[in-house]
Amino acid sequence: MELTGFIHQSISYMSSWALRFVAELGIANHIKAYGGPMPLHELARSIPIPPEKDLTLESLMGLLVHQRVFAKCEGGYLLTPISEIMLNEGSNMGAYVRFATELSPEQLLFTSKWFKETSKSTVFQLAHNGKQAWEVMKEKPELGNLANEAMSSHSKEFVRILVARYPEIFERINNLVDVGGGTGSTVKIIADSFPDLRCTVLDLPHVIDNALNNDSISVVGGDMFDKIPPGDAILLKTVLHDWSDEDCVRILKKCKEAIDSTINNGKVIVVEMVLDAETDDSKETETKLIYNLCLLFFLGSKERTKKQWHDLILCAGYSDYKIYPARMPLYSVFELYP
Repeated sequence: MELTGFIHQSISYMSSWALRFVAELGIANHIKAYGGPMPLHELARSIPIPPEKDLTLESLMGLLVHQRVFAKCEGGYLLTPISEIMLNEGSNMGAYVRFATELSPEQLLFTSKWFKETSKSTVFQLAHNGKQAWEVMKEKPELGNLANEAMSSHSKEFVRILVARYPEIFERINNLVDVGGGTGSTVKIIADSFPDLRCTVLDLPHVIDNALNNDSISVVGGDMFDKIPPGDAILLKTVLHDWSDEDCVRILKKCKEAIDSTINNGKVIVVEMVLDAETDDSKETETKLIYNLCLLFFLGSKERTKKQWHDLILCAGYSDYKIYPARMPLYSVFELYP
């Protein structure tokens, strides 16, 4: 059993790439369009691939059926809740898996060397001649566009869950400010669910060039380290894990300053992972630990424990905070009170 586990761990990276192949070949889309159990030869011709590669496709699908990405019955393939994520209206989680696998091979080869050096740079910087991830994505617009699409699709999936499972968070709010909200596509889900809620998106000027701007959503170009537009509530959705403790305190202080002091229910809503949150799901715990390593290697930032979140919140000057009971995968929801 130990040898099996060792070998599995050594080659499990192929699971990530198998999911990427699904996205690039449009396999989930072809199965959905077929409308029933799709035989292998029908799937192969619809992609299309040469007949001599059908055996390799069958092996790929065999792995994915075992991993419950697809199901098989009556001699054909069907979608499962996992593969259906790629087809959710308004999002493209295929972009997420493509981005997740895009840079890792060339970067992670430098990890052992990075551990032995005294430099404070990240593994990513060591692999890219000192350049940070943001610089490389700016130099390579196709990579930057893929990153934006990946993060947008990721955010949409979790905002849908957030709205459905935590509706009370958005009650009695008149004006919500989404800090680092990109083009506004995710906050639109909130605005559509709460028609009386006025939403404002803050992000860097070059990010909001193609942002939504309508009767329910306003767009502001700016830097969250300088000034955040005023609101009843400030939303920080998977923003803080990109930054150091010192920068997080600065961001949280700016959010506190932006809360309208004339109202009694002002708050900051934070959506982030908590590494030591109680869960019986070992895959969820493992996913958080892997995500934490990705942040450390790529950005030099991290996910945080309950104690680390507690210290950050108090250091930023908040009087109290609340962590909601877990109702969504991976992420916890905080309310911070000024």
